[in-house]
Amino acid sequence: MYATDAGTGGLQYPLTGDFLAGRLRRNLSGDDLAYIEQLVETVEQHEDGARLLERGRKTDRSTILIEGYIFRTVESRDKRYITGVHVPGDFVDLHGFALKRLDHNIDAAGRVKVGCVSHDTLSRVMHERPGIARAMWFATLLDAAIHRKWIQTLEQLDAPRRIAHLYSELHARLELIGRSVTRALRTPFTQFDMADMCGVSAIHANRAVGKLRDMGLAEIRRGDLYTSDWAALKAYAQFDPDYLYGDGPLKVREDWS
Repeated sequence: MYATDAGTGGLQYPLTGDFLAGRLRRNLSGDDLAYIEQLVETVEQHEDGARLLERGRKTDRSTILIEGYIFRTVESRDKRYITGVHVPGDFVDLHGFALKRLDHNIDAAGRVKVGCVSHDTLSRVMHERPGIARAMWFATLLDAAIHRKWIQTLEQLDAPRRIAHLYSELHARLELIGRSVTRALRTPFTQFDMADMCGVSAIHANRAVGKLRDMGLAEIRRGDLYTSDWAALKAYAQFDPDYLYGDGPLKVREDWS
């Protein structure tokens, strides 16, 4: 199952219309956006659980997520840890352009559609279009900001608040790319996925989901979260969206270049 319907840029730029939407995209010219759309050389679809890139495997391309969700995962002693989740518009492994081999895996969470850009093409971007190269650098730094917030939530929040924060973040990220979420936020996540994202056992994740339901904040069924009050859920999660660099004090201004 794909995440939602196409975002606001989907008609004119069906492959890259969500890239940096709600953030730096507003500062890119029409020529820049057309250039970015043409970077995608091939489009692939993968089923749930497919491994798009394995830890340590050499890569000569990077992928942008067009539809669906993607996990970053680390495996240790037969246990999986989910260290990040991507939404449409994210350049999932752009840093692989510099590193060539990643220290983690890139896995499909549900069915996904991705666009592939060769590293040879990215090399041309670095030389020909430094403004677009900087936008891609921004996207990579945004990934790092989200990763830091995940570390903070693991340190500061209990399991129910971690799960609430996860869905609050997804709600905000989808809103930024123009994919409106009202009462239901649909995902393909399993109870095991939520446990691996929040650093708890599946039993603790189940109890955390039950607490959110008992408090009347949200109900999660087969990965889909239902709530009638996103503001209350975000307040409970202590969610502050500034680290997503959308609207707010960290918003990228018109003089970014």
